[in-house]
Amino acid sequence: MESGLSSLLSVSIDFETSHLFFPHIIHWLMGGLFALILVFNVAPFLAAVRRGEKTLPILGESMDKFRFFGTLALIVAYFYLMAVVGNLFPYTGYGFLFVSMAFLFLMSLMYMHTRTRRKVITAAINALVAPSLAWFILAKLFQITLP
Repeated sequence: MESGLSSLLSVSIDFETSHLFFPHIIHWLMGGLFALILVFNVAPFLAAVRRGEKTLPILGESMDKFRFFGTLALIVAYFYLMAVVGNLFPYTGYGFLFVSMAFLFLMSLMYMHTRTRRKVITAAINALVAPSLAWFILAKLFQITLP
């Protein structure tokens, strides 16, 4: 009985694959969200194509091309620069911290419809505080290695 209880209370960690735990969860969540997008957008799109409509519901005239392509460019730059800056400060998480600050500030500016001094200052404070708090909690409290 003693060995059965001790086996239930013991934890073994496979360090060769343990770092893949959260990426697997994120991949499944992103796959599920992608499936939902397909379910809710592809059916109306295909129906519009069958009807022969000139303006399709997904990429119609109301699409904000600057924000759409700007978001894609910022996401690509975010992941690329996180690795570059992370290599300058290995095993510190500064790549995540500094690049997340810039990314969050630029995204806030891009989606801000009217730029007032107060809104820009609020975006700047948010861009400094939110990644710093996430970095502190993940890197310092939980000791999770960040890029």
